[in-house]
Amino acid sequence: MQADRVTLERLTGQETLARTSHLANIYRAAFSGPPWHEDERAAAAFTARLTADARRPGFAAVLARNDGEPVGFGTAWRTPRPFPTGRAYDLVRAELGDAVETLLVGAVEVDELAVSPHARGQGLAGGILDLLCGRTDPCWLLTAPHATDAIRLYERLGWRRLTGPRADIVVFLRSP
Repeated sequence: MQADRVTLERLTGQETLARTSHLANIYRAAFSGPPWHEDERAAAAFTARLTADARRPGFAAVLARNDGEPVGFGTAWRTPRPFPTGRAYDLVRAELGDAVETLLVGAVEVDELAVSPHARGQGLAGGILDLLCGRTDPCWLLTAPHATDAIRLYERLGWRRLTGPRADIVVFLRSP
């Protein structure tokens, strides 16, 4: 993959919904192998979440293409006040306690980041995160403790790990 053939496009919620099939295909490719091993039910659940998430206030997505072929994406929105419950929010609160209110509320929350296996190692994830998060806002994301490649990526990009090594979930923060 050559960098001059890669484009990153910031999408609104409606533009994202119009590209749901592309994002679902990337999701399948990115998360079907180790360490995730997600199946078709997980991909269908992602599509359902995306349909709802794209309607959130402040939702944004970034689509990465190589020679016009979709190869990566990220989705994000601002974390509302009060800090939400459900999804993985309860795990985050269990790890960080009341610090979520000062560290994460109002920050850009990266919900999904996926790059097709054949497109990895080219800086796409970093480019997607930069465009999603901007330069002036705090930004946070989470991953699983067994996702060692993702953890190394975020550390290499300068994100600060907020949770300890024995945590059930790994929370990262990028401050401007």
